[in-house]
Amino acid sequence: MSRTRVAIADDDVLLREGLASLLDRSGFSVLGTAGDGPELLEMVRGQGPDLVIVDIRMPPGHATEGLDTADVIRREHPETAVLLLSAHVEVEHALQLMAAGHGVGYLLKSRVTDVEEFLESLRRVARGGSVVDPAVVQELVDTQHRNDPLAALSERERQVLSLVAEGRSNAGVARRLWVTEGTVEKHVRSILTKLDLPETDDDHRRVLAVLMFLGGR
Repeated sequence: MSRTRVAIADDDVLLREGLASLLDRSGFSVLGTAGDGPELLEMVRGQGPDLVIVDIRMPPGHATEGLDTADVIRREHPETAVLLLSAHVEVEHALQLMAAGHGVGYLLKSRVTDVEEFLESLRRVARGGSVVDPAVVQELVDTQHRNDPLAALSERERQVLSLVAEGRSNAGVARRLWVTEGTVEKHVRSILTKLDLPETDDDHRRVLAVLMFLGGR
């Protein structure tokens, strides 16, 4: 069975050489290491690795050079799997990479310390799968929650808004929930306040509230 051919790029010499040694001992074939994007691209174009491991931030600017290089590799060699490494959770970069499709991964460098899990992630990406660091997934969930305008609503308020979305009047909602119409009116006022919909002389903000509810489902 042929060994997975890997190219590694990171400006941290100790990290990239340590990874090279680990992978060589673990059944991978390390074609070489690079300290920046152009060097990695030259290696990919000349040797065609199965898998590339690249740090997001590399010289000269330590911004998105690694990510930019990964984008070029995916365009020129779509069959080459790419695993991005980062010292920090960078959700936007993770999403940009994952949009590239199969054979992609995004892990924090701290994940390398769990050797078996790290190696299994590499194998999964090399086989065409996708891997996202658990910390990145949690950040995505937290970001979605922070940006969800409905997050402030109570469960009962969500029930009321759901019935309003069905076109029911306050009286109709009251009959459905077996509460008084006055109670429903209080819930509606609370909903509109929490959704930051200012009072007007018409029912327009009820429509806006419904639209927010439908868009957040």
